[in-house]
Amino acid sequence: MKTDIDQLMEEANLDALLVTGPAGNNPYMTYFTGLVHVTHAYLLKKRGDEPVLFHSSMERDEAAATGLGTKDLSDYDMIKILKEAGGDQIRARAMLLQRIFKEFGVRGRVGVYGKVEVGSLYATLNHLDDAIAEIEIVGEAPDRSVLTRARTTKDDDEVGHIQEVGKIATAVVADVAGFLTSHQVKDGVLVNREGGALTVGEVKRRINLWLAMRGADNPEGSIFAIGHDAGVPHSAGKDDDLIPVGKPIVFDIYPCEAGGGYFHDFTRTWCLGYAPDEVQEVYEDVLDVYETVYSAMKPDTPCRDYQVMACKLFEKKGHHTVLNTPQTKEGYVHSLAHGVGLAIHEGPTFSHVESNEDRLLPGSVITHEPGLYYPEREIGVRIEDTVWVRPDGNLEVLAEYPKDLVLKMKDV
Repeated sequence: MKTDIDQLMEEANLDALLVTGPAGNNPYMTYFTGLVHVTHAYLLKKRGDEPVLFHSSMERDEAAATGLGTKDLSDYDMIKILKEAGGDQIRARAMLLQRIFKEFGVRGRVGVYGKVEVGSLYATLNHLDDAIAEIEIVGEAPDRSVLTRARTTKDDDEVGHIQEVGKIATAVVADVAGFLTSHQVKDGVLVNREGGALTVGEVKRRINLWLAMRGADNPEGSIFAIGHDAGVPHSAGKDDDLIPVGKPIVFDIYPCEAGGGYFHDFTRTWCLGYAPDEVQEVYEDVLDVYETVYSAMKPDTPCRDYQVMACKLFEKKGHHTVLNTPQTKEGYVHSLAHGVGLAIHEGPTFSHVESNEDRLLPGSVITHEPGLYYPEREIGVRIEDTVWVRPDGNLEVLAEYPKDLVLKMKDV
């Protein structure tokens, strides 16, 4: 959480953090600023001090709305700095940061974050590193950086944002279910009243529309995969595919707040009209593992233990898993969960490898998503909810929705 940042900086031996780029669609900046219209900024956080946002004069009102300490970049006279730099933009940016660091007394080890063009940032930081003997620009491992670790647990306000996006996601899922079941069936596929076949692309366009109408963005797309594609976990589904009855559809939706805020991750598997016996059997195996592992989850326990548990449960049911068949492309082929927040994939991680030391801490917001995949049999099944580990240690699904496999059709 944000309240842990100073302690995490001390553990990492960092004296300051520098975050660059816009506030929107830039998780590290948004973490401090919230969703505001700041197109380019610097944020400086010294250990033990409150963060300061450096902004353009044109965005001073937006910057003030963050509630952070602010500093107008026009105070530094960038025209004069650029002239001193001989027109060299990279050198001018380094000189600007040098003056900021001097004014705010930045010394020691500085961690760098943000979403910017990497080439120019690399050159700028090299200039800066050379220009100030008292600082060291530090590159941290992405999965163990200070801000990555801070974002692994969420405060109540962050959880509220994730839950609100979950309400939007499940409302759209209900819209999609109603849209599908409103169609007629002809020659085994869905058709509209004029007899035109419904396609995956049309469903996805409506998903995007319905999300936007409710105030959410869909920057990562969505998965609406049928048959063989349902059996490949991250296959998004082909836009020109028709939508048949009796085949599993993996519907994975992971929108965020408009402007690049908090995400929510959610999956259901459906068969329209009816489910063949072999699909029903696979579905029941997945649902059983979902419920068994969920019931076993407790706070402050190793995340990898739950991945191992899921693998062993699936193996007892006769499925290959990544635990004992690491290269398998059939059966249980991915990890059980991941953190969710300002990025769709955050910590903690649930890999079964022994080097994974992540723990399921109070305040974690994670997915819970066991699945089984058999592409050659045209079977894929995944059930996923976003779950909060509450401060009292209890788990809470943040957006409840039925787990029915079969959606009833009028004509089937």
